[in-house]
Amino acid sequence: MIYFWLGFILLIMVLLALDLGVFHRKIHRVSSREAILWTIFWVSLAMLFNVFIYFAYTYHWFGIGLSPYYEQSGKEAAFKFFTGYVIEESLSLDNIFVMALIFSYFKVPAKYQHRVLFWGILGAQIMRGVMILAGIALINKFSWMIYLLGILLIFTALRMLVNKQQSFDPDKNILVRIARKIYPVASEYNGPKFFSRVDGQKAITPLFLVLLIIESTDILFAIDSIPAIFAITTDPYIVFTSNIFAILGLRSLYFALASMLDKFRYLKVSLVFILIYVGIKMLLSHSYKIPILISMSIIAGMLSIGIFTSIVATHSEKKSVAAK
Repeated sequence: MIYFWLGFILLIMVLLALDLGVFHRKIHRVSSREAILWTIFWVSLAMLFNVFIYFAYTYHWFGIGLSPYYEQSGKEAAFKFFTGYVIEESLSLDNIFVMALIFSYFKVPAKYQHRVLFWGILGAQIMRGVMILAGIALINKFSWMIYLLGILLIFTALRMLVNKQQSFDPDKNILVRIARKIYPVASEYNGPKFFSRVDGQKAITPLFLVLLIIESTDILFAIDSIPAIFAITTDPYIVFTSNIFAILGLRSLYFALASMLDKFRYLKVSLVFILIYVGIKMLLSHSYKIPILISMSIIAGMLSIGIFTSIVATHSEKKSVAAK
């Protein structure tokens, strides 16, 4: 089993090295076309990995899928990976709205945004790995933890429904406050650099503050998304790999959707109902197991309704404006 973990971590390290060191070595503004192609690449890679999951769990290579906590067939494992991936990618859409808000607030030049997201998501992968392993350990030891996480998801969903406007004050961010106590903050950007010099003294640039805020907000989003995947499976390998593949594609998805965020106004409502559904599923986990195929269909249906309703509403508005 350790070979699967080491192999996956090595794969991710190689992909990230190629991403930053080869394909994005030259700093540039990521175009919509480039972002869409990268999004297709990351999604295709995740689906290809899901094929590997199917065969690995079907034939139980190196004993994978035989744990007493989560023994399962290749078909079950593949469904769970795909559903976990869809849930994480769906909930990450709300993260994209926050990223756009942060970049707009700090007026981050478009050509530097990929660098911030690269390092932000790299840190997010490490943090999520720790949170996933800790969460699974708690659930396996204390079965009632699944109920607590279910209630947390429902509470988060209701809070999202009430707080329709997303805003933030960077001065309230604890990481920003700590950074400002340690280093002075440069008033201007110094290209893509996170550090600069002010009056001969080492200082952090506004780009570094943006990185800290994105890193800390991702931790908050992980508190929602990771428990949501626990409703599907507590197999650490499936939870971790589906989660990582989803956030790997988050950067390209941001650049592909950043200019169209206002057109998906009802998508957040879909995310609210997805969280509520997953929360209820967790509360029922010990008394009734909802089949994975049904869960996947419900989640896909909620997302489709949100996207379709948003497109129809935007089209209707354009027609009424044109009529005037």
